[in-house]
Amino acid sequence: MIKLIVFDLDNVIIDGEAIDEIGKLNDVEDKISEITENAMQGKIDFETSIKDRVKLLEGVSVEDVKKIAEDLPLMEGAEETIKTLKDDGYEVAIISGSFDIIADQIKDKLGVDYVFTNSLTEEDGKLTGEVTGPLVSGHKVDVLKSLIEDKDISLNEVIAVGDGANDISMIEVAKCGIAFNAKPSLKEIADVIVEDKDLTKVLEVIEENKSSDDSEEQTTESAEEEVVEEVEEPPVEKAIKNLENEDSESPEKQAAETAEVEEKIENEATTEEKTEEETTNSEDEKPSKDNKKSKKDDLPVPDFDLADTMEGVKDQKNEREALISEIADEREEFNKIAKEQRKIRDELNDSLKEKLNKAIEYRNERNEINKEVEAAKKLRNDVNNKLKNLEWSSGKRDKIKIENEIKKIDKIIETRVLDIKKENQLVKNANDLRKQLMDIHEDETVKEEAQDLKTASEEHHAKVVELSERAQEAHENMLVYFKQTDEIRTAADDAHKQFIDARKNASAKHEDFKKVLGEIHVINKKLGSQKPRRRKSDKQSGSNGSKNREEKERAEAIFDKFKNGKKLSTDELLLLQKYNIG
Repeated sequence: MIKLIVFDLDNVIIDGEAIDEIGKLNDVEDKISEITENAMQGKIDFETSIKDRVKLLEGVSVEDVKKIAEDLPLMEGAEETIKTLKDDGYEVAIISGSFDIIADQIKDKLGVDYVFTNSLTEEDGKLTGEVTGPLVSGHKVDVLKSLIEDKDISLNEVIAVGDGANDISMIEVAKCGIAFNAKPSLKEIADVIVEDKDLTKVLEVIEENKSSDDSEEQTTESAEEEVVEEVEEPPVEKAIKNLENEDSESPEKQAAETAEVEEKIENEATTEEKTEEETTNSEDEKPSKDNKKSKKDDLPVPDFDLADTMEGVKDQKNEREALISEIADEREEFNKIAKEQRKIRDELNDSLKEKLNKAIEYRNERNEINKEVEAAKKLRNDVNNKLKNLEWSSGKRDKIKIENEIKKIDKIIETRVLDIKKENQLVKNANDLRKQLMDIHEDETVKEEAQDLKTASEEHHAKVVELSERAQEAHENMLVYFKQTDEIRTAADDAHKQFIDARKNASAKHEDFKKVLGEIHVINKKLGSQKPRRRKSDKQSGSNGSKNREEKERAEAIFDKFKNGKKLSTDELLLLQKYNIG
């Protein structure tokens, strides 16, 4: 069931590219649009494109950017779409390479639950031309995976909507990826393509997906009611397998069942003084122990015709003894494969849990370091604000203003042809300003305090850089381990599938085995007093009678240990059950 809808911002939630609009403030919108188009087409990587575009914004007023954010037009149907999704119980997130100064206003306006974007750095109310954030060098899929881990949901519960090449990573992994008015590179991998620039069209896709989920759920419920024997494969993501039902057709149970039936058949065939009728009557008169049905009663009813002659019956028996030996070997081989694959699967699941725990450790470490980064940034910014206020209050504002006026006059004198009277006046004005400049004296105490603040700012900034590098290292380590868990999960899924297939094949062979055994049972009755040869596979040796005696002695020894408190294995319990000990 879908729980989270993720949108890109530019050209999806808002009708346009925010960075293009900001670029108009510096008259660089054409250059930015060209870089943007190349990035969306996948011709250059996103990190290069975002850094190159933001560099063109150096010097733009932050206040002007905020005004642009207020005036950016929403995509047609955006408000209706987000409101409907929220009313229907979905959570909504924006994951965008755009900027928080834009996205935060959209979040408040539309009531979006989560926003993940980059940040434009600023100084003295101006953009510096630099950008930071998780989506400068990272990918949207990394942010999405981190979000669903925090929400404890899976990618199968996510729908993602985007329009460009930088959306590919999250469109690929979501259960349903929607290309909205998108570039060709994204359309190639999307599950659904919406060409209209109307976001309500996305609602239709989500509604169809919801209907499909409900239909699948109903079909699954119906199948479970009709076919109760079908066992659903437990999900590997849980990393803990519920294997309580594995012994239902285990090799140990198969062997115990086979031994009991064979022993019963042999006992029937070794009664030398009885005819077939007497044997049958004797069995009818003598109830089995504890009034329980013997294992031979569980054998399927044979559907074959006995030969007309005793010689023919013996040939039928020889054929079936050879066949049952072959079936037993095949069943043993399938059980061996099942055991091997179960061991491989369990080892992989143990490794999966270790890798997953390691990834979570690095994620927690990264998050803690990022908190320290924010604290260090705040300290640095507070110091910078104090420094700015101190410098302006100390007369520096007037000094800078006068110096700029002098530079302007000097440039006019140097570059223009002036009449002597006008030139003399400009020289006089410059000299007067220089006299004013000489009369301005900065307070020495203020200068010392300003220097201390500069030093403190540099120290805080160095701390920000150091912590950011550590956070990035932890983030990269987290991604490495998450990637390893994906690889291990795939291998564990494959091993579990092979285990299930081998178990099914072994069970099928066991049913074949019981069918042939039932036929041998009928043949032995026909042969009457003729003692049959016990079946031996190529892998068996020694006398069965001797083997039974040895097993019974071992069972008695096991029971003595059990009475003294020893914990028994499944094999030992089956052995006690076979000889009815305890």
